Amino acid sequence: MVEFYNAVPPLLVQFIMTVAFSFVVGLEFRTYHQANEYKLNFGSTRTFVLIGVLGFILYTLDASKQLFAVGLFLLGSFLLVFYWRLSADRQFSMFSTIFALLIYLMGPIASVFPSWFLVLFAVVLILILSEKTLIHRFSDQLANEEIATLAKFLIISGVILPLLPDQPIAALLPVTYYRVWLAVLIVSGFSYLSYLVNTYFFKSRSLIITGLLGGLYSSTAATVVISRRANGLTSASGRKVSSALIMATTMMYIRLLAIIFVFDRSLATQLLAPFLFIIFLSLITISGLLALKNQSTELHDVSEVKHPLELTTAILFATLFMVFAFLTNYVTTEYGSHGLKFLAIIVGFTDIDPFILSLLSGKFTVTDSAIVSAIMLASGSNNLLKAAYAIALARNKSVLFTVIWLVILFLASFLYVYY
Repeated sequence: MVEFYNAVPPLLVQFIMTVAFSFVVGLEFRTYHQANEYKLNFGSTRTFVLIGVLGFILYTLDASKQLFAVGLFLLGSFLLVFYWRLSADRQFSMFSTIFALLIYLMGPIASVFPSWFLVLFAVVLILILSEKTLIHRFSDQLANEEIATLAKFLIISGVILPLLPDQPIAALLPVTYYRVWLAVLIVSGFSYLSYLVNTYFFKSRSLIITGLLGGLYSSTAATVVISRRANGLTSASGRKVSSALIMATTMMYIRLLAIIFVFDRSLATQLLAPFLFIIFLSLITISGLLALKNQSTELHDVSEVKHPLELTTAILFATLFMVFAFLTNYVTTEYGSHGLKFLAIIVGFTDIDPFILSLLSGKFTVTDSAIVSAIMLASGSNNLLKAAYAIALARNKSVLFTVIWLVILFLASFLYVYY
């Protein structure tokens, strides 16, 4: 079979693929027009095949591609006349004319690009034709501010980041401008992903989904939201509340592991075993809690999630990143790895992301094992902070199991580092 395929001239394969995909797209184009009761003034399936063949022949016939350019100009002129005719009938859509020009490019794509790209090109055209209702519904639901939010993300990732120099900021700050903003970008990316899923897929969500998606954004913030929701509930709802809270913390470990992998694969490899062990036990615990039946009603969280790409948020994170880098450099220089471990425990009662990212981005006078220990201690003491939030905000026994679990995680992190 392979020998037969190799014996077929490449030109024949390219021609067949051009005809086949032009025909398939033409069929879908005809179905699209019939479903929407449009007039097929310049043809449909056969016309699309002829346009595809024309583009292929003119592109292959002349090495200078001048014939192809002339053909594109003539086809565009004919389609322009067709568009003027539609305009006279007060039909202003250029959809059909643009589609015809795209079919004209089918031949060159089959000749120049890999076959998988031609397949992808045809599939995209077919989806555009067949999913008109879905595309319109998505466009209607997409708020105007979402475009601005996407623009902000593109600015901080594609414009600001490449312009920053990869050189140390100062002698006391052993991190580069590039690394600082890269940290901002990665954390913002995780937050933005959580925001999009929250906004467009789970507008009315259960507590377990709140824990999952909120933990991807910030496990501490998710713990605060869920604990407030648990205030006033009976202990019968404790299994669902505890499942959601444990899920938020589980997502923290998954998020940290992914971020550390981006910055330093060696450190991620060293943290893989303890983090996966914690994640595995947490998921088993959540499954056990959800499997137990009780008489409590299903709890939902309907709070709106604001998008995380505010410029002030990015500046605050970058500032915290540099502050923790300065503190880490000072502590490791003066007190070594023991001072770093003590600092990690204290930092766990604040925002641990900028601290951990500063550890991964800077060059400090400590070993990798000391950095691994600091990450374990910071994440462990952060669990104590969340346990305190759960007790203070829920004020009932519905969070009792979670508090015990978070304290166990802290003790396990402490024992992993020191014993």
